[in-house]
Amino acid sequence: MELIIISGRSGSGKSVALRVLEDLGYYCVDNIPVNLLPSLVRSVSDNYDKIAVSIDVRNLPKEQQDFNDILEYLPGFANPMLFYLDSDDNTLIRRFSETRRLHPLSMHDLPLDLAIKAEKKLLDVLTTRADVLIDTTDLSVHQLAETIRERILGKKDKQLIVTFQSFGFKHGIPKEADFVFDARFLPNPHWEPELKPLTGLDQPVKDYLASHSIVQKFTWQIQTFVQTWLPHLERNNRSYLTIAIGCTGGQHRSVYLAQTIGESFARTHPNIKIRHREQDT
Repeated sequence: MELIIISGRSGSGKSVALRVLEDLGYYCVDNIPVNLLPSLVRSVSDNYDKIAVSIDVRNLPKEQQDFNDILEYLPGFANPMLFYLDSDDNTLIRRFSETRRLHPLSMHDLPLDLAIKAEKKLLDVLTTRADVLIDTTDLSVHQLAETIRERILGKKDKQLIVTFQSFGFKHGIPKEADFVFDARFLPNPHWEPELKPLTGLDQPVKDYLASHSIVQKFTWQIQTFVQTWLPHLERNNRSYLTIAIGCTGGQHRSVYLAQTIGESFARTHPNIKIRHREQDT
């Protein structure tokens, strides 16, 4: 039986994750007290082979060992996997302010910023056991849903999902990146007036960049690097890999490289995804 436990700080996207799992065919229970988890698994195991539960900070034991003991009481046929979602403090504050929701710890008369910090300490019991950590700070609801699907389906199918992602350094390096390549030294279409308003997906920009031997060489070297180490990463029981390619603004060079290299790998690999962070926002 597959058992997925979703937890993390309030406002980090647990409800979104649980809805995605429900769409994937999991029997889902929201905000279950942890000590009831073994009983739940036993009671529904005859009818369901995939269960997902979310755990709130209010339903956690205070001691790490208590949490470990509860997991030990799970039936032997259950194979638990813990997903921990989190965001930075400022993002969580903004999300609560926008939705006007009450933080679970606000009942103790804590102001929002202190409640968010206190929750982090209380959830340390889970971060040490987490199998998958997802930072949702820069993810939209749709991007988080796609990330959850990738993690689940990639793990289930034993196939490595490879994402080629473009980004702009001036907006920060993607937190989920496993490898980062810097394309800022390449010729920049930004300085060509007719190319400036376009992106690396437009044919004139493609033609401009493809005409430079240094761009061709850099493209080939990234392809060779990934091709060389991809089999080793696949054998390492990974379910996903993110190759991030950045330029200054994330509009021309990085977009061209991520798209070109991603399309090249898609011809021979089944689970290739291409994202352009600054174009998608």
